[in-house]
Amino acid sequence: MKAIQVPRRFVREEWGGTESVILETAKRLPDFGVEAGVVCPNALASTDEEEIEGVSVRRFPYFYPYWGLGREAIGRLNRKGGNLFSFPLLRHLRAEPDLGLIHLHTGKRLGGICRHVARQRGIPYVISVHGGVIDVPKSEADTWTNPTRGTIEWGKVLGFWYGSRRVFDDAAAIMCVDYEETAKMAARYPGKRVLHLPNGVDPQRFAGGDRARFRARFGLAEDTTMLLNVSRIDHQKNQQLAVDILARLLAEDKPVHLVLIGPVTNPAYHDELQKTISSQGLADRVTIIPGLPPGDPLLADAYQAADAFLLTSLHEPFGIVILEAWAAGCPVVTTSVGGIPHFTLDGEDALRFPTGDAAGGARQVSRLMAAPAFARCLAERGRQKAVETYSWGRITGQLAALYEEVCAAGKGR
Repeated sequence: MKAIQVPRRFVREEWGGTESVILETAKRLPDFGVEAGVVCPNALASTDEEEIEGVSVRRFPYFYPYWGLGREAIGRLNRKGGNLFSFPLLRHLRAEPDLGLIHLHTGKRLGGICRHVARQRGIPYVISVHGGVIDVPKSEADTWTNPTRGTIEWGKVLGFWYGSRRVFDDAAAIMCVDYEETAKMAARYPGKRVLHLPNGVDPQRFAGGDRARFRARFGLAEDTTMLLNVSRIDHQKNQQLAVDILARLLAEDKPVHLVLIGPVTNPAYHDELQKTISSQGLADRVTIIPGLPPGDPLLADAYQAADAFLLTSLHEPFGIVILEAWAAGCPVVTTSVGGIPHFTLDGEDALRFPTGDAAGGARQVSRLMAAPAFARCLAERGRQKAVETYSWGRITGQLAALYEEVCAAGKGR
């Protein structure tokens, strides 16, 4: 079987959870008899063809169907939420030889293109929901549409012609990483194959980092407690809360340093974050590493160097970075939002606190610092869960089985 995965963008410099899911499954699908590749628009990319860890990636020109859209607005849409269209990508999918299935990681106009091609070719398509279709805060949704304010949209005719509003209706299956979104999708599309397929992790990769190498590179003494946050620099990920937690811990004379790693998908938010850090006199207590390419050993080093992983998101459908921290044997402190309460056990393999509660977050970190044996126990339980339940081999096997199921069902019609 040949399957093509189609995200909205796929570039090393702007890596996130969705890209990790695509790459890690595409790498392993051949083990299950599936030839896999990635096809997408060339948003933010410097090359149209490349191979990433053995996975073929093809990118194509695109456009946003709005009059009056400036370059800065296009850049913001490219990074987050842009509803684009690509005729070259459409033509490529029509001509791709021996294509048996399309796996969408986005809806809207790009999803409409894939739906149109699948119907023309008589093949099934499935769609993965990485959060943000049903369960998404209004403040988060507004950041997706803000760049188009004051413009004139002319692309509705494209959406109508290619069926962008029917992407979910006509999909052979819908996969969700968020437990609550899975239930809501099943209720919205009764009779549709809707399933929960969680994110995964490569336990060996994150268990093999070098703690001393990372701390030496960034000048962190061994007696300094390092808090790590890995996520896009964006309002949704709420790194401002991590800084507030750091400030509270420092006010208690605790030797703490915060490391933030992730691509900057919201430059305005990044600027606000920098101002907060500067105004509170925390510049020497915060290190920001603005994104790492996939496979960069520095990320595994960072997890090993950390004494606690701190996730402060306002909205988090799953939280793949928790799996990474677990695989590295790092104890997790996280906000209790989205899908996180469904796969973490508070006080057993993670410590949770209400989102926005800086005092609560600081208390949970202090709890780990005061009880090293408890922290190690928390981390070990998380590591076991990552290895036994969430390895990429296990997740990819489930995905390949779904591919086979929907293709067999299509042949039977």
